[in-house]
Amino acid sequence: MADGGHCTIMLLRLFLWSILGLAMFRPELSGVVAESAAPGADSAAPGVDSAAPNAAKTLVWGPGLDPNIVLPARFFFIQAVDRSGTNLTTSPGEKTFEVKIVSPLEHFTRIWIQVLDRQDGSFLVRYRMYASYTDLHVHVLLMDQHVAESPYILRGPVYHEGCDCPQLDGSVWFSHMHCPHSFPQIEQDMSLFASVDPDRNAQEIPQRFGQRQSLCHYTIKDNKVYVQTLGEHVGFRIFVDAILLSLTRKVKLPDLEFFVNLGDWPLEKRKPSQNIHPIFSWCGSNNTRDIVMPTYDLTESVLETMGRVSLDIMSVQANTGPPWAKKNATAFWRGRDSRQERLELVKLSRAHPHMIDAAFTNFFFFKHDESLYGPLVKHVSFFDFFKYKYQINIDGTVAAYRLPYLLAGDSVVFKQDSGYYEHFYSELIPWEHYIPVRADLGDLLEKIQWARDHDREAKKISLAGQQFARNRLMGDKIFCYYYKLFTEYAKRQVTEPKIREGMELVEHPGDELFPCSCLRTPVKDEL
Repeated sequence: MADGGHCTIMLLRLFLWSILGLAMFRPELSGVVAESAAPGADSAAPGVDSAAPNAAKTLVWGPGLDPNIVLPARFFFIQAVDRSGTNLTTSPGEKTFEVKIVSPLEHFTRIWIQVLDRQDGSFLVRYRMYASYTDLHVHVLLMDQHVAESPYILRGPVYHEGCDCPQLDGSVWFSHMHCPHSFPQIEQDMSLFASVDPDRNAQEIPQRFGQRQSLCHYTIKDNKVYVQTLGEHVGFRIFVDAILLSLTRKVKLPDLEFFVNLGDWPLEKRKPSQNIHPIFSWCGSNNTRDIVMPTYDLTESVLETMGRVSLDIMSVQANTGPPWAKKNATAFWRGRDSRQERLELVKLSRAHPHMIDAAFTNFFFFKHDESLYGPLVKHVSFFDFFKYKYQINIDGTVAAYRLPYLLAGDSVVFKQDSGYYEHFYSELIPWEHYIPVRADLGDLLEKIQWARDHDREAKKISLAGQQFARNRLMGDKIFCYYYKLFTEYAKRQVTEPKIREGMELVEHPGDELFPCSCLRTPVKDEL
């Protein structure tokens, strides 16, 4: 009976893969011909457009071609280049390039591949592995010709997201990931804590916050995650559990003990000169001293890319709407009534509909004012936001967590001045990455008119914001941020992190169908 149940599960999983369109390729690739490197190979054949992509000149690069970089969804890039060596700046067609990933030692490779056309002459290739492999061969093809140095051979083992096989040397992992040497927000947050006492925090933080707030008390010991929840509303614990488990599957973390605030608002309101406590939060503010992590929304979008989320930094890049010149030159906003300024924005939109299109999709905080600011409108797909040149980013209960995705599009962002911030705000430069707007929106109309009168400059700002998102907010950099944050925090601990009474082990999800064998060996100390 047990064997029959196991077979049934296997058949169901295989059926689901076929529905999802997982790429299950045989090792043999019929019809694939390596492009000749002989002189004159890049000359155009009769009738071939000289501005069309050239297989030999086109560029391919990115972390998804490095077996040491393990991500939930790996990714790399293709830049189409014509035979004269000029980068294409418009799409040659979304089906221009084909990517196949195979393992020579496996009959099937259980990998889902997507080639995303970024509409600017470049493509983002992402793939999610559902098993680990000894070696992988990545074939990038243009009309059956290998592109650049294809096939790219990833010498294994190549581990998938679910494989619990951490790199034991954190500095090696950090180097493989090409992580930034520093993060401004981490340096700012950690500057307030010359030392951290886990024993004192374990006593004082629950007494101070545990009754009124929702917290998680975590200890990471020997790369295992332990937790105790405090407070009533602790459902958002799932996001912290998930990133900690994912990170510990990839790299060995130092032992550390810390508290995470699961609510929206940052908690530590004491002045630095007072006895402040280190609290990790999704969001910071000018009036608080919390240690800021990437938001739960951005974190989940990284962990669940090509999974249960449809909105992530990569998917936005393939859904940026019409070209700049064909976008609607109106400022666009949709959302719920979670702040007074949002009511003012809708009021502005009604007074100036030729400049602003803003409306509520839900009322919750100001239900008594629905007759004044309604009626509600239907939800709009986030990707359809980019039919408009101008995107308004305005605070909700705290910072608006949509900003990473707005930046990743190719519209220009009008960002409200705010006392709240996410982990990357300190790296953004007004008038370079976004157009700043006063907190009370008093200059919003003026700024929209400026953008209309200075279209070239507005487009330049939109592209700089987009490039920032591509460089600093992709999944690999989010993992880098978490690792750097935890290691910097761990350095400041002056007492030993402990598995406290009431803590429970957070288990890794099981994968009985495709278990992996970890072939890493412990690093031995030299005598």
